[in-house]
Amino acid sequence: MSKIYKAFEGKKAFIGFLTAGDPTLEKTEEFVLEMERAGAALVELGIPFSDPIADGPVIQEANIRALSAGCTTDKIFDTVSSIRRKTEIPLVFLAYLNTLYKYGYDAFCKRCQECGVDGVILPDLPFEERGELVPIARKYDVDIITMVAPTSKERIQKMAADATGFIYVVSSMGVTGARSEIKTDIKEMVRIIRNVTDTPVAVGFGINTKEQVHQFSELSDGAIVGSAIVQIIGRYGNEAGEKLYEYVSEMVSGLAK
Repeated sequence: MSKIYKAFEGKKAFIGFLTAGDPTLEKTEEFVLEMERAGAALVELGIPFSDPIADGPVIQEANIRALSAGCTTDKIFDTVSSIRRKTEIPLVFLAYLNTLYKYGYDAFCKRCQECGVDGVILPDLPFEERGELVPIARKYDVDIITMVAPTSKERIQKMAADATGFIYVVSSMGVTGARSEIKTDIKEMVRIIRNVTDTPVAVGFGINTKEQVHQFSELSDGAIVGSAIVQIIGRYGNEAGEKLYEYVSEMVSGLAK
């Protein structure tokens, strides 16, 4: 069974995202531990990329800050190794396919296993083109997380049936970023998924309030918050740890029971 299941065992899961290396990798480690202390059940670490097509301005700017500070994929692996000496919280990379392609699929997945990365989310990897990567990832016990969007429609069941780790339900069309209102019929999407798998389902894209966390964790197994966390880091920089703890604690308190 995937280590990621631990995030969902017997509870709803709050999943937080931050961009690795923003503002430094030392702070990334601190922030992961602060988020765990606040109740996060899983943390997504974004590998900074020069053209993050699925991300809005907040995360784009974080990518630029991290890359400008000299963040590299190898340095992120080293940071994860250091984090792993302090916590067993499930960790998932959010990356763009070119990062893995340049690193080498086998080498990348092997390092994930060695360092303790449990899964990888790839927003620009079409479901139909996963065939080359998934067998390699499975060899190293790394889950390639399936993203299901509102446009998936008749493909949802097929995508869900093949999923491991957890299923990332994209709540809104467009790029990442906080939204005041989310109109997608998440309940129906989750119902379709539940017909074919018991793999945990978490909802993300746009969620940024305690009320939204409650709303979407009632309909699924968890809620994902990214841009709002990255925005706090962008505002407070090296001093963001306490603010992150306070914000994540508030979001966790909104989880449905």
